[in-house]
Amino acid sequence: MPDNQSMYSLIEKRIARDGAKTAFVLPDGSELTYAELGAHISRMANALVAAGVSPGDRVTAQVEKSLPNAVLYLATLKAGAVFNPLNSGYTPAELDYFIGDAEPTLLVCQRSSLELLTPIADRHGVKTTLLLEPDGSGSLIDLAAHQKSDHATVPRAADDLASLIYTSGTTGRSKGAMITHGNLVSNTEALCDTWRVTGDDTLLHALPIFHVHGLFVALNTTLSQGARILWQPRFDLEGALRLLPGSTLMMGVPTFYTRLLSSPAFGRDTCRNMRLFVSGSAPLLAETHTEFVQRTGHAILERYGMTETGMITSNPYAAEGRLAGTVGYALPGISVRIAEPEGKELAPGEIGVIEVKGPNVFSGYWRNPEKTKAEFRQDGYFITGDLGMMEPDGRVSIVGRAKDLIITGGLNVYPKEVEDELNALPGVAEAAVVGIPHPDFGEGVVAILARAPGADGAGIASETAIIEALAGRLAKFKCPKRVLVVDELPRNAMGKVQKAELRARYGEVFKS
Repeated sequence: MPDNQSMYSLIEKRIARDGAKTAFVLPDGSELTYAELGAHISRMANALVAAGVSPGDRVTAQVEKSLPNAVLYLATLKAGAVFNPLNSGYTPAELDYFIGDAEPTLLVCQRSSLELLTPIADRHGVKTTLLLEPDGSGSLIDLAAHQKSDHATVPRAADDLASLIYTSGTTGRSKGAMITHGNLVSNTEALCDTWRVTGDDTLLHALPIFHVHGLFVALNTTLSQGARILWQPRFDLEGALRLLPGSTLMMGVPTFYTRLLSSPAFGRDTCRNMRLFVSGSAPLLAETHTEFVQRTGHAILERYGMTETGMITSNPYAAEGRLAGTVGYALPGISVRIAEPEGKELAPGEIGVIEVKGPNVFSGYWRNPEKTKAEFRQDGYFITGDLGMMEPDGRVSIVGRAKDLIITGGLNVYPKEVEDELNALPGVAEAAVVGIPHPDFGEGVVAILARAPGADGAGIASETAIIEALAGRLAKFKCPKRVLVVDELPRNAMGKVQKAELRARYGEVFKS
């Protein structure tokens, strides 16, 4: 076999080369060097073996973010097993499905959920259950503490599975995306090259690590380059303002940046050592991008990716090339095209479904060959389900999800076009536009507006006034038939607006 193609081998080389450098700075100010990190990972990998985990076995973790949780991920890769992180907010019914589908050898959870998970684990034949608490204690840590601090990394081929991550399940049952070592390595190298990540960087890490963004994009890029990570359990405005002056790099979701902008203390001095702000997982409003530039002098770099593909596109590293409302160009080695639902490629400027091909694209859906076949073209392109358009030079803009397309009176309405107009109105923090069953038009356009901070009901114009204002800017069929105002929009853990929940919540609006 050629050199080990495990994602962990990239990090292991850095541990051997930069052992004395700081890898993590913890919330209490203590530090962990790369050599110490390597020893923790080896002990954890040996603990996995002691718990009965073999190469290819799934290790399912439903725990809060902690450094030992990150070590568990890396140790799973080192041991040749498959890491399966689960959101700590999942319901019992969801957990029963995920655990039954993944069939893990080892389940790692917290004591608070042990009573709930034990019968589920027993029902699905999970061999071992170990505990990992938010404070870093638990039976898994006790087991690891008694293991040797050296472990021979299990060789992996590029097409061997590294992780099993379940999609959000917005259309039907969640599906397990099979992420290979080759997927992780290729995406890590492309991002490090595009974003110029080096060992001189210090990353402020406040993202969750049950998701591609915080787990793969943030950890793999920085650790593979020997960078330093300021480790935070979650995004906290006060903590971010304190740590940003000592950071060079931050990866976040749009809500991180709007919260920073909400503080009068946030400005150029806070960002005096920053090299790059990256945003993803949800659309960044153009207004946020513009205000951020004005306050800090930094243009946020927006990129585009998904669970099944890792990162697909990125705005350029050069600040002047970062255009608000776009997600940039295909990363090195990745091919992107815009196509009709039937697969015919569209010309520049036309809206269609984004399709992608490259070493970043997952190997398929876990134990679901029919769904896998349905989501790939015969020439190997993966159908993302996202609607977008491409400029002649290859720059990509996202219009929305294909499932969010509204067809009213036989005419197509792309929610983002309407949302952009609504977001420019006084008192509106953010708009979400959905299609709701309508007796005459099939679907009616409905706008749900979240109030801007400090704006009361009077801060937003009346429903009639809003509809009249849009009439001069949008074709009549695109204008909302109803406008509703709420305190905040429902979001998932990564900050994405949950339009399925909005459609369910307001599904009767045209029946009243």
